Amino acid sequence: MVKKIGMRIPPNIGAEGIESVANWASSISLDVLDVPFYNEEVKTVLEKAGLEVGSIDGIGAVGHTKLLSIDEKSRAEAVDAIKNQITEVSQLGGKVIFMCLVPEDITMSRKEAFDIWKDTFPNIVKHAENQNIYIALEGWPGPAPYYPTLGCTPEMLRAMFHVIPSKHFGINYDPSHLVRLGIDHLRFLTEFGEKVTYCHGKDTEILHDELYECGVIPATFGSKYDFSEGSWRYTIPGQGDVDWAKIAVRLEKIGYNGPISIELEDHRYWGSIEDERKGIVKAKEHLEIYFK
Repeated sequence: MVKKIGMRIPPNIGAEGIESVANWASSISLDVLDVPFYNEEVKTVLEKAGLEVGSIDGIGAVGHTKLLSIDEKSRAEAVDAIKNQITEVSQLGGKVIFMCLVPEDITMSRKEAFDIWKDTFPNIVKHAENQNIYIALEGWPGPAPYYPTLGCTPEMLRAMFHVIPSKHFGINYDPSHLVRLGIDHLRFLTEFGEKVTYCHGKDTEILHDELYECGVIPATFGSKYDFSEGSWRYTIPGQGDVDWAKIAVRLEKIGYNGPISIELEDHRYWGSIEDERKGIVKAKEHLEIYFK
């Protein structure tokens, strides 16, 4: 059963420095902190604050990544870098590397990127297995209009897990992305639950008036809100369409015992450290109803 709640670090909170971030997270009784990198200094700061490390961003593997470059030399260098990071994180006691696989060339088709991935990733995952590290694949579909990210749909994930069935290659379950894509976020857990390596606490509100205006494609003249493309917007948990009560039941059923880590992307709680802190606290309070 999930009994830990954490957070990714929002920009204004993060600007205060890791020690300040950790102390504030501890003061509101968070359990876990996701970090952009992990070393002895960060480990010491978290331990001193009574926090555990959650997911750690993969070097060069979050966003536009050379792991999916058409240039073999660039690709090989990126593979070496992520394998070295996996070794270092393992030696420090970390467990989860977070990845969001957006091709270096976002106009590349997902099929072409998948073919590159098939050559690149078996070696990375084998190294992760040897180091007892788990890879958590983020399902953000990537920037419009191409939506090039690998692993954001059941169709693609099924193909990826067929190529690499390892339990060390899994999913960062973030229902907010599934809701905006029109994918059943509960059915997703039924099919891919055993592949869930990590979880994000983020929600999506479907904006029905805007959905009438522009349909499921991005708004022509810009969205009304931050963290939106028109017919939906990301929110903190409890202010969108995600059914957290049912998620909690399904995560318990599949035996997930990692944290729910709040990823703050919400128009209403953005722009200042005060707003970010308010958003994190409200998100935590809602998640605690189901996960504490």
